[in-house]
Amino acid sequence: MTKAEFVAKVAEELEMPKGAAAEVVDAFLTVTTDLLRAGDKVTFPGFGTFDVVERAARKGRNPQTGAEISIAASRNGKFSAGKNLKNL
Repeated sequence: MTKAEFVAKVAEELEMPKGAAAEVVDAFLTVTTDLLRAGDKVTFPGFGTFDVVERAARKGRNPQTGAEISIAASRNGKFSAGKNLKNL
């Protein structure tokens, strides 16, 4: 499902114009991204949790040459499905 299709479903569910539904979806994405960037966790009971995980620096290998390379530490977004979502 694309973002446009998702917006159309939200508009249909809430009986609102697609433009307003697009603003709602964009606001949700912006708020969630901002909270994750700040290091917060976003939890929707029964649905799931958006969280940030820290990845430590590590050594890796270039698959073409086999040379060892250093991979820098990073932060990554993660979604963990809740019980209701897992039971689908």
